[in-house]
Amino acid sequence: MLAAIQWGHALAAFMFAALVGWQMTARHGGSRRIALILACALTASWCALVSLSGAGGIASSVTKSLADLAWLGFLFALQPPTAAAGGQRRPVILGIYALLGALIVGAVVIKTLPLAFTGSPRIQETLFLAGQSLRVAIAAGALCLLHNLYTAASPEARWGLGSPMLALALMWGFDLNLATVAYLIDGWPIGLFALRGLLMVLIAPMLVTVSRLATLDRMRASRSAGFQTLTLVVCGAYLALMVLVARLFAIAGHPDRLPQFTLAAVFVAFALSFFPSSRYRQRFKKAVARNLFQHRYDYRLEWRRFTETVGQPAEAAPDLPERTVKAIGDIFDCEGGLLMQRGPDGGLEASARWNWRTLAAPQAAAPLALAGHLERQGEVIEIERMRHGEEPAVLPLVPEWMVAEEDAWVLVPLIHFDRLVGAVLLQRPREPRLLDEEDHDLLRVAGRQVASYLAEARGQEALSDARRFDEFNRRFAFIMHDIKNLVSQLSLLARNAERHADKPEFRADMIDTLRNSVGKMNDLLARLSQHHRSRPDEPEPHSLRALAEEMLRGRTNSYPVRISAPDEVMAVVDPDRFEQALGHLVQNAIDASADGQPVDLIIGRRGLEAVVEVVDRGCGMSAEFIRSRLFHPFSSTKEGGFGIGAYEARSIIAGMGGRIEVQSREGEGARFTVTLPMAALFGGGLPTGGTA
Repeated sequence: MLAAIQWGHALAAFMFAALVGWQMTARHGGSRRIALILACALTASWCALVSLSGAGGIASSVTKSLADLAWLGFLFALQPPTAAAGGQRRPVILGIYALLGALIVGAVVIKTLPLAFTGSPRIQETLFLAGQSLRVAIAAGALCLLHNLYTAASPEARWGLGSPMLALALMWGFDLNLATVAYLIDGWPIGLFALRGLLMVLIAPMLVTVSRLATLDRMRASRSAGFQTLTLVVCGAYLALMVLVARLFAIAGHPDRLPQFTLAAVFVAFALSFFPSSRYRQRFKKAVARNLFQHRYDYRLEWRRFTETVGQPAEAAPDLPERTVKAIGDIFDCEGGLLMQRGPDGGLEASARWNWRTLAAPQAAAPLALAGHLERQGEVIEIERMRHGEEPAVLPLVPEWMVAEEDAWVLVPLIHFDRLVGAVLLQRPREPRLLDEEDHDLLRVAGRQVASYLAEARGQEALSDARRFDEFNRRFAFIMHDIKNLVSQLSLLARNAERHADKPEFRADMIDTLRNSVGKMNDLLARLSQHHRSRPDEPEPHSLRALAEEMLRGRTNSYPVRISAPDEVMAVVDPDRFEQALGHLVQNAIDASADGQPVDLIIGRRGLEAVVEVVDRGCGMSAEFIRSRLFHPFSSTKEGGFGIGAYEARSIIAGMGGRIEVQSREGEGARFTVTLPMAALFGGGLPTGGTA
């Protein structure tokens, strides 16, 4: 066995010496060639010393450590500088190499210490075991660096990198097993030592292809590989520390194992609290990305996750507005968010929320001034900075509820073709921080992409509404055809009556015909509902109480409607159109109420605005119905209803510069609030308001 050790390592020394001579004749390679020559020379020296002095010699062990240090220097020379660091390598990369270098230096010191304790076998045994523990940690760390370097290389670089990396992986993998077995048996395994010489003979030819590494500069950093590598390094250091400290307790000579069990319990508790925790893992990943890579984000991964979130099938995921909020929030690990879209008056209205149940946002979420600022500037507003007194110019534009909400973090504008579609308010993430320019750029890009999805969805919705209107027009044409037939029938009856009115048989037939015609016309009226649009008059100041009383004439006899108007309120409106819109709201309130339950019509003022409230105590509506269906055409909860009343009322009020807000809960009734500019504000002129 000793002869196998000697001859195997002697042949390996010759092979590595020949590799040194071959590399000395090369004319290219730069620092990599120098590092390779130094590593091969030290490896040849180590193999020669093992061949001469056998296994376990101090000189050969020290030379082995120096050879490992040289091979780490060769790996470091293969790492290309990053452009983001101005040609410098990342601090964490330097730190990992420095840590392994310190472990190697520690191993050298431990190998030389037995010379000072020749008369203390117990101390020498402890130093041997400590040295093997360091060898395990060094080999494991080197293998992690090899893995990271290979996975980060481009496919064309791997063509020349595979053979050298395999050679070094075999060398350090064998060292890991050798040191582990030596620690367990408290001595050198001679059989494995003999095999190592033969392994080094096989490794040397595999390093010949190292001259083909000219394309290694074309590397692509792998974030997952970097995270996994650092995780393995941390795990290896953790295990090595456990072994080392446990060994120190054994050296101290404690009669019981309570301290060792206590230490093991502390280490296990730390591992159980760190590794399963998503918060600590996110912190670790962010530290890796910040120190190892040029950019904070893996844009390929973020883009793929973003598109998968937005493009999920509707039947297996929330609605598109909620998915768009989630897609932006997932980038920063936010737990919730609110989507606001442009309303008829140009402001922002709460449209959808994702996982933010505690947020109490009003329906009119943001004024027109803030929407205009976001559209002009396109900037991301950090609510957190505003709470610290920063961005004072924007503070007056942001509504008070948004600043007062402690979990409100960032407001992201959604701009499509230079027009504001809406905005997303993100909830504070698990690890809040102030954003930098890269974060702002990513949010602006994500906001524009979300805006395009929402604009496309709105276009599809408008097309769907147009198709429904087309279907409605076709139905109307059929009804008009039936009315024409009835008119023709009645015209014929009128002509015949001039000649046969005195005949009893004709009078009986005429009565039957009239009765049938009336029944048919009632059916047609039921099918048409009350969808009638008169010619609009010129807007002018009107008393809202007088218009309301005119609209209610003929209704109060059949159903109780109470008017409350403490003050005379004037507004610039088209009287017929206003009565039509208010009539829709009152009729809806009557239909939703039980028999005998009164409907309240409250007229007042709020600042410079006239307010008309229609309040019922009927069945009420859910928040989901109000947000997604109430003001959409052909959406109705009434049997046989067209679902056009609320939609038309909102369009009419928006055309006069006003808006309609709704408050309702299921089983508790509803409150429709119509807000219009007062007449005194515009001097009797027509206000320039929103559009339907």
